[in-house]
Amino acid sequence: MENIFLKEKIRREALIIDNNIIKVDHFLNHQIDVKVLDQIASIFFDYFKNRNITKIVTIEASGIAIACSLARFLNVPVVFAKKVSNINDNYYACQVFSYTKQTLNNIVIDKRFLNDKDNVLIIDDFLANGQAVLGLLDLVKQAHSQIVGVGIVIEKSFQKGSILLKKQNIDLLSIIQIQEIVNNKIIFKGEI
Repeated sequence: MENIFLKEKIRREALIIDNNIIKVDHFLNHQIDVKVLDQIASIFFDYFKNRNITKIVTIEASGIAIACSLARFLNVPVVFAKKVSNINDNYYACQVFSYTKQTLNNIVIDKRFLNDKDNVLIIDDFLANGQAVLGLLDLVKQAHSQIVGVGIVIEKSFQKGSILLKKQNIDLLSIIQIQEIVNNKIIFKGEI
């Protein structure tokens, strides 16, 4: 899996806040570099292409662009969980805590868009403490859909998200793994 392009992009353009939060809004989740998205989607496609995926599930808003780029490769629809204040019986629903924004959100997926015949790949931009992905897994399980795996662009390995997913035997592909951030410098997994 070739991810040097993404490491270099992160080194050049990421903004580090308090040695903990990484902002990649110059190319991934505010202003979007479509070429980078396609390279990311290609990596996910190569890994997950033989899994009989019928839907990609993500959460609004940052995962949508990545999921849509991958959906073109897989030729499947994207379903995204919406953050809402009101929940009714037409939705699969749960609550997730946003690490970045320090808020608790209700997320929902309309029951018309997921069912027990679906093989679902979950895609998101970041994995930190894992709450967004765990929420998406909950929604997929409520629909009795099969979980194919989880694709993450940037994993902050120094937080507990990947450990929580591995405990559930989830097939996790993180394109970039950040081991730590020291003095506002990103140390990728495997670097000294």
